[in-house]
Amino acid sequence: MPDTTTRPGSRPRRDVGRYVNDTLRDRYFAACDALYALGAPARSEADVETSFGTTHVYRYGPADPAAESRTPVVLIHGAGSCSAMWYPNTPALSAERPVYALDTPGDAGRSIHREPMWQPERAAQWLDEALDALGLDRVHLVGSSYGGWLVLNQAHRRPGRLASVTLLDPGGLEKVGLRFFAWIFISLFASFAPKALRPRLAKWLEQPVLVVPELRAMVHAGARAFRIRRPAPLPLSEEALRSITTPLYLVMGKRSLLVHPQRQRERVPRLIPGARAEILTGTGHGPQIDHATLVNTRILGFIQETDAAA
Repeated sequence: MPDTTTRPGSRPRRDVGRYVNDTLRDRYFAACDALYALGAPARSEADVETSFGTTHVYRYGPADPAAESRTPVVLIHGAGSCSAMWYPNTPALSAERPVYALDTPGDAGRSIHREPMWQPERAAQWLDEALDALGLDRVHLVGSSYGGWLVLNQAHRRPGRLASVTLLDPGGLEKVGLRFFAWIFISLFASFAPKALRPRLAKWLEQPVLVVPELRAMVHAGARAFRIRRPAPLPLSEEALRSITTPLYLVMGKRSLLVHPQRQRERVPRLIPGARAEILTGTGHGPQIDHATLVNTRILGFIQETDAAA
């Protein structure tokens, strides 16, 4: 796939994510494909156009034709990643209903970023346009980390298509602090440790990247290949959170360094009536990877209850 974010001979835009070069991009794609192979096979792939670039979408489908009519799940990945990160979740989720995984423009993936969309209203516009281009008028949104901010922002600004939202250790609830960036840096450094030490470091850091070779390879390749060009998102105000009426399920790792779990378990249901908030032990920032079976079951249960209530 050619990188069309800039014209030949022109300088790269400083407000648009880009690949360093085609060689590193292709190595990253190969690493992603190895990780995709661990999950459910995509039934199809598509590129849809929005005002901010081309969004690459993976479509997974249920084996039971009767399940095709159920409201689909749409997955939004975290920063610096792509839809391959959902490999532990696509088999279980797509067994029950249609699933779409979007590569967010501005992050490493197969989407092509042309216009900045880090601003909250522009981010909501992008997601709304992508869902519209896919012909989806009702969806269950699931977002992790930065994808959680995108989902939370959507519930605040453009909730019309949303049947429910699930937030997995999300951004958007607190300002991203130094402790989170330090964890990212230490985890990346630890990923170069000898293989024998990685399980111990993974347990200490709550970092599954260290013990899943395909995930580790994708993260390394992405860090070399892609340059993100956006600031960290600001948290939503309490007024904005109070405006949310979409059914909401929040899952946090007990050792999360992005949010303070106990604080948010009390705060979110207080500000958003009916919202559920749960803390999972034995995990930090990746509950859907560390406890995939449990999280998949909880997500599907929440979605099914929401559909039944509707």
